[in-house]
Amino acid sequence: MTENATQETAKGQRGLGFMGRVRKDPAFAAFWILRVGFVALPIWMGLDKFFDGLTIWPHYLAPIATDLLPMSAQSIMYVVGVVEVVAGIAVALKPRYAAYVVALWLAGIIVNLLLWSGWYDVALRDSGLLVAALALAQLARAYDAPVRQNR
Repeated sequence: MTENATQETAKGQRGLGFMGRVRKDPAFAAFWILRVGFVALPIWMGLDKFFDGLTIWPHYLAPIATDLLPMSAQSIMYVVGVVEVVAGIAVALKPRYAAYVVALWLAGIIVNLLLWSGWYDVALRDSGLLVAALALAQLARAYDAPVRQNR
């Protein structure tokens, strides 16, 4: 479906209400599933960087990161947590652009995991998330209006 066709479908369904559009338009439903997921997951993971409730996050950090940055692995994870929370909020506000930021962030995580042997399964999972973030960005072209510049 082309972007114009999707936008025409979206325009034709405006009077249906949210749930009506979800039932009628699978692409709209997919957009919202991905949007909610990429709001909730980064915020949840980002907050967990401060509590280590799910795992001990510094264990996932490649040693080269602490060699290059003037801070401990835990401090780096605190920064990562803040970035992830901000990314989740950005997807909530403007997925059309923020989904690309999330995809780039995931690419960085994948590189980190590949530098640190033993985490290949997690890198593969994050590759799937990267593809999903790119899918959200494409769907957002139809369902999230671009930022308009006032002139």
